[in-house]
Amino acid sequence: MAVCPVYTTQSLNSTCSISTPSKTHFSSHHNHLVFYRTSKRTSKRGGSSSCVITCSAGDSQTVVIGLAADSGCGKSTFMRRLTSVFGGAAEPPKGGNPDSNTLISDMTTVICLDDYHSLDRTGRKEKGVTALDPRANDFDLMYEQVKALKSGIAVGKPIYNHVTGLLDPPELIKPPKILVIEGLHPMFDERVRDLLDFSIYLDISNEVKFAWKIQRDMAERGHSLESIKASIEARKPDFDAFIDPQKQYADAVIEVLPTQLIPDDNEGKVLRVRLIMKEGVEHFSPVYLFDEGSTISWIPCGRKLTCSYPGIKFSYGPDTYFGHEVSVLEMDGQFDRLDELIYVESHLSNLSTKFYGEVTQQMLKHADFPGSNNGTGLFQTIVGLKIRDLYEQITAIKTAAPLQATKA
Repeated sequence: MAVCPVYTTQSLNSTCSISTPSKTHFSSHHNHLVFYRTSKRTSKRGGSSSCVITCSAGDSQTVVIGLAADSGCGKSTFMRRLTSVFGGAAEPPKGGNPDSNTLISDMTTVICLDDYHSLDRTGRKEKGVTALDPRANDFDLMYEQVKALKSGIAVGKPIYNHVTGLLDPPELIKPPKILVIEGLHPMFDERVRDLLDFSIYLDISNEVKFAWKIQRDMAERGHSLESIKASIEARKPDFDAFIDPQKQYADAVIEVLPTQLIPDDNEGKVLRVRLIMKEGVEHFSPVYLFDEGSTISWIPCGRKLTCSYPGIKFSYGPDTYFGHEVSVLEMDGQFDRLDELIYVESHLSNLSTKFYGEVTQQMLKHADFPGSNNGTGLFQTIVGLKIRDLYEQITAIKTAAPLQATKA
């Protein structure tokens, strides 16, 4: 008879009683039996508590990826590019809460860390804290549930409803092959950080962030320039204190800056984007231009690449970042024709592509995504391919381990 560990979806440290079958509902989910208890006492988040009993065979192969960024900095677009690399579109859980923030594809599950707010919108207002403040978030639950999913255990994850500003009852999340946790704080808590197999930080400079918000909020939402400035300034202290420092822990940083090709540019339409890749990360080899470890400056415009003003400039070389050795690949400018990107791709190495031109193919596939004509889209696509390679390496090692043990 198999012995199965018991966990609650609200807390892995709690115990679950199943001595009253008449009040317990059973549901089978592959290798997991989920017990939903109905009682008069509900959880603090408003839903019925539940227990998960798992008898999964073998070690879990869930790979956990963390993506950190401020609001409005391109996390959603990056997620769409990443899930596309693995095939299949990411969609909300079928038949679940229509306001769910979770996205599920064949291989990936993307969890929005807003779901771990411990205070709803009214609670934050009453206590005078923003969603960026750690006091408005439940890091204990975040850690317990990410750890459970990484270990192959389903959880009942809460839902933060962005429409109502309230915390909705939890939804069942089963362990995927790749779990992506995206939001403001994936690397803030050391316990959660240690569970990550790879981490990315999207670092949008203040100048570009301001230009983007003006373009969006003034043109699309009718906000005044003064209200936009006030909104940014109100968030800045908490952003500087709690969000921005996380980039020191990231394995890869995509840094978006104003162009240097146009003097005194303040429109934010032409961008200089840097891909900062930490050296020595397990299962990850930084991409390089021409010659690994060298310092390169390259202007590819000419007969093989159509470049209108202000042109395109690439650079690559070693550097240090928060005391870590890194390799930095930079692109300043934008493409006129995405099909010509293959010329640039042919000069990059360690891309982890499956075939010649795969980066270009992915970029053309999503030509309508924001950033597809500049370094944001290019580097997001490259990082997505590197994550696929990292997943395949980790999976191969875990698959080979039992076979080697059997032979021994």
